[in-house]
Amino acid sequence: MALAGTGVFAEILDGEVYKYYADGEWRASGSGKSVAIVNPTTRKTQYKVQACTQEEVNKVMEAAKVAQKAWARTPLWKRAELLHKAAAILKEHKAPIAECLVKEIAKPAKDAVTEVVRSGDLISYTAEEGVRILGEGKLLVSDSFPGNERNKYCLSSKIPLGVVLAIPPFNYPVNLAVSKIGPALIAGNALVLKPPTQGAVAALHMVHCFHLAGFPKGLISCVTGKGSEIGDFLTMHPGVNCISFTGGDTGIAISKKAGMVPLQMELGGKDACIVLEDADLDLVAANIVKGGFSYSGQRCTAVKVVLIMESVADAVVQKVNAKLAKLKVGLPEDDSDITPVVTESSANFIEGLVMDAKEKGATFCQGYRREGNLIWPLLLDHVRPDMRIAWEEPFGPVLPVIRINSVEEGIHHCNASNFGLQGCVFTRDINKAILISDAMETGTVQINSAPARGPDHFPFQGLKDSGIGSQGITNSINMMTKVKSTVINLPSPSYTMG
Repeated sequence: MALAGTGVFAEILDGEVYKYYADGEWRASGSGKSVAIVNPTTRKTQYKVQACTQEEVNKVMEAAKVAQKAWARTPLWKRAELLHKAAAILKEHKAPIAECLVKEIAKPAKDAVTEVVRSGDLISYTAEEGVRILGEGKLLVSDSFPGNERNKYCLSSKIPLGVVLAIPPFNYPVNLAVSKIGPALIAGNALVLKPPTQGAVAALHMVHCFHLAGFPKGLISCVTGKGSEIGDFLTMHPGVNCISFTGGDTGIAISKKAGMVPLQMELGGKDACIVLEDADLDLVAANIVKGGFSYSGQRCTAVKVVLIMESVADAVVQKVNAKLAKLKVGLPEDDSDITPVVTESSANFIEGLVMDAKEKGATFCQGYRREGNLIWPLLLDHVRPDMRIAWEEPFGPVLPVIRINSVEEGIHHCNASNFGLQGCVFTRDINKAILISDAMETGTVQINSAPARGPDHFPFQGLKDSGIGSQGITNSINMMTKVKSTVINLPSPSYTMG
């Protein structure tokens, strides 16, 4: 039963092409062209979205600039009220949005629903947090600095940046959109969303929930189209005052081209799982399977390399293989554990890494099996540093195991990576865990659990090629504001209670 594009969502569809959102209304692009979205499971066109033009982007930017000025004059409690309303509407319509996620990105049905609900919760939390942290400023007095009397009072507060450009990735096109939209709006900014092609229809449905909540016209826009036509045009647009991007190495190109604007970027990882001899091996195996294979490994924070002490390696590999054998492989509609990867080119890339490992003598714990975009879960043992899979990010259900003879060896491999998003260490010794955590060059280290981005108010950041800036609700709100100071100069020094 198709729910997407029906009921309250009927107005976002024009024939068989979804409209884009500008100036508070749903529109067809003047280009007359559309972009096809291929269903990863059927490998046939599932949806079509507008191919917006540069001229349409210009109009969106102009409208955003005007709307932002009025929004900055809207009381904080009113902004929060609208966000709470959007959150409730989003949760109410979780079924059609989840359906888009299943069809566009082959996300298992139950995970798709979870993503939408989590996104609603994130929006509400952002509204609450924003009211608190933006409602508080700072008073500084001059006499704390040598040579000064108390004759200057400095009042500082956080003000909006202007127009925020949000570019989320295919794997969480709703959740990683609202994690940018919510903070931008509560802080008084306008927001332009450029969704990923796969995930665009889910994003358009989500944007309609903000429309139904009654946000002012022009404050939120959603433009779809070919990256080659409007990608650089958006990121280099003079009307953009901040860019929040989650995705792959495109982010490095964006950071080189973008103007003098604050950037928030998360660009993937090669999250290492270091396993010590005293670890709880059942816990390790469960987390390797969850961390390495949930959503077919297509997560920035997936476990992407296991660095395990030789003495416990056989036992853990055996336990992991037993769990992998029980995973359900198949259709996202059937809530399978392993579903097709997002595109044929992704599947080909993963296969290239697997074949390289095969040529160089890795141990295949399962036979390599692929049908279309569906790749069966695969654990590769005895992987060596000369194999591509030891370093590259597969973004698929294939996980390398590198056996180590010392903790130092594990830390060295982790830190030799060009990525530094998250990592994890498994041990029963808290002292060792802290020392290893401090030594790992990653934005977050999880102790006795697989890496994860959530809960959504935790700081989330990457070192090295994994990104710049920090996310998490509080950090995102702060990042999307600037400090403004007003200094009161008194004719003579004044001391409280003096």
